[in-house]
Amino acid sequence: MKVKLWLDRITIDPEVMNGQACIRDTRITVSLILRLLAQGKSIKDILEYYPELEEEDIKQALDYAAYLASEQSLLISK
Repeated sequence: MKVKLWLDRITIDPEVMNGQACIRDTRITVSLILRLLAQGKSIKDILEYYPELEEEDIKQALDYAAYLASEQSLLISK
């Protein structure tokens, strides 16, 4: 079963890349985009490496990461 998030360019499909969040039904994962940005690559660089991407794909990858980072954790004491 394919899951579509509120972000229309991020897809999660258990049959593709082991269910990792990908950009628009490609095999380009959000985590790859984030790693490239963390390594100092610019949006322009990433678009050159992956011409099938658009700038909005990269922005939504960042939005998705921000959403995941904002999740609250509950500490459970023993």
